[in-house]
Amino acid sequence: MDIEQFRYKYETHLHTCEGSACGRDHGEDMAHACKEAGYDGIFVTDHAWGGNTAVDRSLPWREWVRQFAFGYERAHEWGEKNGLKVWFGYESGYEATEFLIYGITPEWMADHGELHDATIPEQLEIIHSGGGIVVQAHPYREEFYIPEIRLFPEYADAIEGINATHTSHLSKAHKSDVWNAQAIELAKAHNKPMTAGSDVHTVTIFGGGILTAKPINSPRDFIDLIMGDDMYLMTDGDTLFDRYGSICV
Repeated sequence: MDIEQFRYKYETHLHTCEGSACGRDHGEDMAHACKEAGYDGIFVTDHAWGGNTAVDRSLPWREWVRQFAFGYERAHEWGEKNGLKVWFGYESGYEATEFLIYGITPEWMADHGELHDATIPEQLEIIHSGGGIVVQAHPYREEFYIPEIRLFPEYADAIEGINATHTSHLSKAHKSDVWNAQAIELAKAHNKPMTAGSDVHTVTIFGGGILTAKPINSPRDFIDLIMGDDMYLMTDGDTLFDRYGSICV
């Protein structure tokens, strides 16, 4: 395999301070930092109502969605002006078991208030109805805010096999030598594709994500790639893996 052909890089897991209470920088600053770090595109995946959201949960649904999308919109506006593709996603939470959602828009989200009270199985059905996918994020992470590890491969289209926060030399939190390896084995055991992302919350960019041989031009392209058969690479910013979780040498 010619690694050099995989020259397009995409961040799949990124937070802003507009949408995530744990985010430290604004959407446009995150977009700028990612552009400077060599990314061709990013998904903004802020924490939604069931997780560490920065938006008042008591707001009416449509107003909550409108404010929740501010980080994405600021990043997208900067990207439009500066040649960075920026797409909407979000990170749903169920008692600290988290899922990355790709392939829907804020407008579609606003029209589907049933998402708010959906169970994990119902979430999969609703997101599929909108053409999106559900990815279980960092499934083996152990932290004080996670009461227990809960695995739901049957209700996820893919598994986040590489989370750069766990292994990047730049990361200062959620460090582990084993959590990514465990996530890769989970995906293999259930024949699930994998994603990779940085889970970055500040303009200190870890460099995680996926690398492709052809440009991704839309969330649909991303979904088709992950759920299809074409090769892509995954990275934590330090090490390259193929789509099956094997280290590239």
